[in-house]
Amino acid sequence: MQPSPPHTADRRSGSATQERLRKLNLLSLLPPLAVVGILLLAVGSKTWWHAVVLSVALLAAMIVVVQWASGKVFSVALPCVLVTAAVWPVGALLMNVTTAFYSFNIAASLVIPELRRHRGLLAVGQVGYVAAVGVVRVFTGQGEGSHALIGFVVFPTGATALVAALMFVSKRFYDLVTELDLARGREAELAVMRERMRFASDLHDIQGHTLHVVKLKITLAEKLLHRDLDRVAQELREVHTLVGDTITQTKELAHAQRRLNLATELENAKNLFEAAGIHVRIVRAAEADPRVGELLGQVLRETTTNILRHAQARQVHIVLAESSISIVNDGAQDAPLPQLRGLSTLGQRLADNGGELKVEQNSGRFRTAAGFPQVRADAVPAMSSAGADRR
Repeated sequence: MQPSPPHTADRRSGSATQERLRKLNLLSLLPPLAVVGILLLAVGSKTWWHAVVLSVALLAAMIVVVQWASGKVFSVALPCVLVTAAVWPVGALLMNVTTAFYSFNIAASLVIPELRRHRGLLAVGQVGYVAAVGVVRVFTGQGEGSHALIGFVVFPTGATALVAALMFVSKRFYDLVTELDLARGREAELAVMRERMRFASDLHDIQGHTLHVVKLKITLAEKLLHRDLDRVAQELREVHTLVGDTITQTKELAHAQRRLNLATELENAKNLFEAAGIHVRIVRAAEADPRVGELLGQVLRETTTNILRHAQARQVHIVLAESSISIVNDGAQDAPLPQLRGLSTLGQRLADNGGELKVEQNSGRFRTAAGFPQVRADAVPAMSSAGADRR
């Protein structure tokens, strides 16, 4: 079974969050709304048929509440709203019940904010309908005066407008929560994607570096096969050791235990350059700060691989300081500075941790320099080694 597309998963996550919120509202709203409705029914009913009419309207309103909480309000919206709307003029004009608008207020206030279009216009119509029925009741009444105006117009209209406004605010709250939940889901997906890219890049770094060195050593062994069997045996032993180390590093990577050691990288770089017939000079001006050693080691490994793959170098000069490293090689092509995808990735990583990376090409010499101008305890966090794309 294929996984759902990200946007489908986002919608499902947002819908699930909104559904949980509505169920919570169901538990908190349904009991008090039902209790208030029953009390109003008991107070307003003067005969049995009054009780029947008001009970039908209250039942319709409670059905809307339940369906709204389950996200299926439109399946009962039209009949329930029509029933409750019809009870208000019956209650006001025939039954003389000022609270007969209660059920219509609940049903319409829950349904209208869920509509996709004309919600504002319908909300105004909801308030206007309640007010209009009240006005008709005031003009058709006899000798009631201000009591009828307050009981059938002012109070019902004000209560309807207030509840309708609160439900629009509630709908906006649901939308914001849903958007936040979707954003959180997308952020989680991005984090997973970044981790997958980091793992793939690191694996590429381990395997690609090893395979290139193995190819170099086997080529050297072939050249020495008929001249120096001892050297051939040594190269093959080193290939065996290198492959074993790579298997170990791959296992460590799979268990998130791999850490790159700058001193080991310096020794590996020296051995690789010498095996390729490249003279290498290493100057240790100072021991590297442990907080930046791993990042500097990544730069050294990336640069070493690039020199072996792309340059016709005869000399390499490496200078290591407390918070910086510089690698200069000759044999660079006389051409514009190439696109350095791997070093660009490392440059961004260094920049994120307070460092900087510079590359220069001039007169057949290529210089890669990385440094941290200000090494602070909180500026360079411990990092897992992550490989970079090759240029």
